[in-house]
Amino acid sequence: MTLHHHEVPIDRALVRSLLEAQRPEWAGLPLSPAGAGTDHVMYRLGDDLVARLPRTADNARSVHKEQEWLPRLAPRLACPIPEPVHAGTPTDAYPLPWSVYRWFDGDEAGPDTVRDWTAFGADLAAVVRELHGIGLMGATRTDDLSWYRGGSLQPCDEWFGTRLDDCRTTVGSELDVEALEQLWRTALVLPEPSAPHVWLHGDLKPTNLLVREGKLHAVIDFGALSVGFPDAEHATVWDLPPRARQAYWNALDLDEPTWTRARAWAIAVAVSGISYYWHTYPAFVAECRARLEAVLADSL
Repeated sequence: MTLHHHEVPIDRALVRSLLEAQRPEWAGLPLSPAGAGTDHVMYRLGDDLVARLPRTADNARSVHKEQEWLPRLAPRLACPIPEPVHAGTPTDAYPLPWSVYRWFDGDEAGPDTVRDWTAFGADLAAVVRELHGIGLMGATRTDDLSWYRGGSLQPCDEWFGTRLDDCRTTVGSELDVEALEQLWRTALVLPEPSAPHVWLHGDLKPTNLLVREGKLHAVIDFGALSVGFPDAEHATVWDLPPRARQAYWNALDLDEPTWTRARAWAIAVAVSGISYYWHTYPAFVAECRARLEAVLADSL
């Protein structure tokens, strides 16, 4: 499944050749697909490891920061996060950096895996509070740690309008796009965030939240790791049921302006996802539509 222009083809044979060249002691281990997101393709390696390869050069920008910062963040978090064990280097066959991590057993958060959504929302809030409370250790909002979701909403308004027009064409008969635009405009006129910059995971959607025995067990995929304002971090709670969303809000004691800006980020990211992946990734488009439906239901 190709999602981007200039995407580098990735398959089992390629991963095996990379291991043979760079980690021959792992080259004979069983190798099986372990999922593919919008930015990376994963292969499970034996019982304990997973190889993670960026799809494009832009996606590959996350590899170095994960290698550098995840080992420094992990000891400061109670919830497990990925542990890099190999920094793969580019080759002629695959001209991008890549990584091998420890494997986490667990299932994606969903109705068949989460036992108590209220408890899940509170547990996710605890992870966010802990991550946002970690000192920046000299990191600043520059280079690869300056992802747009940690900034303010205003610079996104131009591209948001274009993506929203796309949604009017594709899903406008099924979603109240005008109401979504009004919610965006409501957030846009609010004062700029006043909270200090913090560490941000950047994409705490259910596919990046692993569940074991019905409870939140680990947080994965720190490709969007950045430093910035916390508002957009809360946007993915509209991917969760209302009980989890309310428990999350209560646990963090978020004020109305923060919640309004978070909702705008939820809308912007979902609208962009529908626009960009409409022809290539129907499952992801469905996730984005479900988020927008939840936002609209909440606003009634």
